Formats: sequence, structure tokens, C-alpha cells
Amino acid sequence: MSSAQTPSDHVFDATTAGFENEVINASLDTPVLVDLWAEWCGPCKTLGPILEKLAAEYNGAFRLAKIDVEAEQQLAAMFGVRSIPTVVLISGGQVVDGFAGALPEGQIREFLSKHGLQPLDGEPGAEAPAAPAETPEDAINRIQQAIAAEPERTELKLDLALALMRAGQVDPAQAELDALPANLATDARAVRLRSQLELARALTGAPSIEVLRSRVQSNDTDWQARDLLGVRLLIEGDLAAGLDQFLDVLKRQRDWQDGQAKKRMLAAFATIDDAELVGSYRRKMASLLF
Repeated sequence: MSSAQTPSDHVFDATTAGFENEVINASLDTPVLVDLWAEWCGPCKTLGPILEKLAAEYNGAFRLAKIDVEAEQQLAAMFGVRSIPTVVLISGGQVVDGFAGALPEGQIREFLSKHGLQPLDGEPGAEAPAAPAETPEDAINRIQQAIAAEPERTELKLDLALALMRAGQVDPAQAELDALPANLATDARAVRLRSQLELARALTGAPSIEVLRSRVQSNDTDWQARDLLGVRLLIEGDLAAGLDQFLDVLKRQRDWQDGQAKKRMLAAFATIDDAELVGSYRRKMASLLF
């Protein structure tokens, strides 16, 4: 372990022998953030101190388990690590989320907040202001600099494609996605990005959401308006409402545009994190098709 990676009350080295008790079982009471790193990894040396700082600041809201992938290759294989640093959040005995790469502190705070993790009240650092969130443009610049410094890290190309998509740069994102090596083209994030790009391209030249709503209200069999309204709602985060538009088309005009409503729903399922929502709408779709 490097000098910047020092165990504390909230940070510990995880090993294969103690993993079940110290990480899996312990996560039933307190979430455990797992940092998979290596001494030779430059980005790990950037990310490690940030994670340790946050573990100290959150003071018991989560514990940080550090895994040296060189020393604990069995654990690295268990997590299917393809690049480092890789961070995984385990809670309730299960992996609930994760990310790859050395994210800035602001994004890591957002990641923790998304899972309900906040500094404990009254503890040191609890009132510290959150770092400003990284803009999509900042992320693109950061990743491009990382690629220039470490061109052999092909996984950064996927990170760049994702950042371009978040910035709304659809064509550059598609170009980076198409240029990925075969081992990354089938990565879960690449598969998801492909579906996101498919949906985003559908909105090229599309009317505003207000115009589409008006068209649907005026003519509830305007299938094109329903289709585009569904895509716009998905992109804006109103997931159930967007899926409902596709479902309505599927129910009333299944064969419109060679079954486009079904294709839209499948693409949407690939981009949505909410497994319960996806499961619910998969069942609704199946009830109409079979």
C-alpha cells in the first residue's frame, strides 16, 4: 500500500480470506465502497486519496475497502475487473453500483448521494460544501488529457464516448463507440451507450416536447408524435411516461413502422437503471405481444 493509502477506522485492506466477513457480511450493517487499485496505476494514486478523504469526512456512513489487484488477483477476477481504478459499492450483501476511472471529487460525492450516503450529522467535515459537479465539457477535456498521457489505456476511449454522449455530441460519441476494440465493444456500458445513441438520433430535427404533446392531444392516433414524445420524455428523465407512449402505440398499432414501438422499448430498457421499472414494463410489453 502506498503512503497515500493508509488504513484508518473507516479504511481497510480487504483480502480474499476476510472478504466475506469484512465486506459482504459487514455491508449488511454499513455500506462498503471497494477500491480496486495497484501500485503501478497512476490514476489510482489520484483517486485513492480522494476516496480516503471522503471516508474520513463521512465518518462511518460507509467504509472503504482497498483491494490491491496484484496481491488479490482472485478478488479482482471475481469483480471482473477490466481496468483500474475500479470502484464498487456493496450494500445489503450485494453489489449495487460502481464506476471505473479516477472521477473528480464532485462526481464521487454525487455517486454517494445517489445511494443515500451523506456525512453523518455532527461529525467532522459534515458541513463541508460539496465540490462543484464536473460539467460534461470538463469531463471530455479530462479524459482527452488522460488519453494523451496514457494512450495504451483503451478503456479511456469508452469513457470519452460516454462523456461525449452526456454533452449531447451524438456524432463524435458514435465515432468513438465505433472505434472501440472488440473487447470493449461488448462492455455493458458500450451496449447501453449504443441504445442511448439510437434514441438520441431519433430526435434529430424533432419538434419540441410542447409541440409533440399538443399533437397527441389533438390526435391521439398520431403515432409519430407519440413515438417522438416517448423518446423526449425518456431523455428528460420521465421514464414511465416515455415508456407509456411506446406501450400505447404497441397496444393500438403494433405493426406501425415495422414494430418500432417494441424496438423503442427494448432500447429504453437497455438504458434504464431502475430494474423494478424495467421488469414492470417488460411484463406489460409481453402481455401485449404473447
